[in-house]
Amino acid sequence: MNLKELGFIKDTMSITTDWNPVNQTLIDGVKTKEIKNVIKTNGSLTEIWRSSWQIDSLPVDQIFQVSINPGEYSDWHIHEFTTDRIFVNSGSIKVVLYDPRENSSTYGMINEFNVSYKRPMLISIPPKICHAIQNISDSVSTLLNIVDIAYNYEDPDHWRLPSNSVLIPYKFKSERNSKL
Repeated sequence: MNLKELGFIKDTMSITTDWNPVNQTLIDGVKTKEIKNVIKTNGSLTEIWRSSWQIDSLPVDQIFQVSINPGEYSDWHIHEFTTDRIFVNSGSIKVVLYDPRENSSTYGMINEFNVSYKRPMLISIPPKICHAIQNISDSVSTLLNIVDIAYNYEDPDHWRLPSNSVLIPYKFKSERNSKL
């Protein structure tokens, strides 16, 4: 029996023998740092941000929390000047990035990160990179955003496109896609 001829699709390598995700090529300027939880006798401790990690050398001007309901996703958004640093602090969230910068070596590239409080990661998203999030867990998920330029109420550095925009070659799935 030939499984491929029957329509089965073989999984590609997604994790190393050391249980590290197989690295995807990152969009130019995007940086990530996988963070380890420290298990304590009464719970756990998780560092979220340290300048010594050298994710970037930008200041921290504001920290805010975003919650998103199960299965829901945001519209695409982009900043002209602001760097977002995303950290999932509860649940599981898919973070999707798109590089629309025509002069970039990674122009047109998509990055996808499935991030959870169980295996934390800090994602630094530079200005002019489109990004959107989707809650991929069965309960409300939350993330912290540690920005270098605080939100300006009078003149927001927020530009949006609908989640189904034809300008971005990515479609969010409404149903969860499970692999065992």
